[in-house]
Amino acid sequence: MNAIRLIGTDDTPGVVLDKEAGKFELSGRSMPEDVVAFFQPILDWIEDYKDSPNSKTVFDFKLTYFNTASSKLLMDILMMLEEMHEDGHEVLAKWHYPSDDEDMEEAGQEYAEIVEIPFEHIAY
Repeated sequence: MNAIRLIGTDDTPGVVLDKEAGKFELSGRSMPEDVVAFFQPILDWIEDYKDSPNSKTVFDFKLTYFNTASSKLLMDILMMLEEMHEDGHEVLAKWHYPSDDEDMEEAGQEYAEIVEIPFEHIAY
């Protein structure tokens, strides 16, 4: 499986999806002009990964901001992680947020209430 590594911009998040290295991360700001076009390759990659995941998948969400359109795609990613968890694979979502950003903290709490996977909240 080829890794996806994208450097973040002012409008798009940094992305690392690397099965071999065991690194799965979204970071920075997510407000792409065409959110579906940006996220579709990511969703496709995770869909393929679900068929043969690592023994443990730790997905780091290190976003400092995301728009409403991105929030739905983040939910899609979390639902895929939930499917892997339901299939008996070890999954952990880590929600990193600035300690002074209540909105990002609450967003992580809301996602954790929706999906049934282990969730860590990490203030920095």
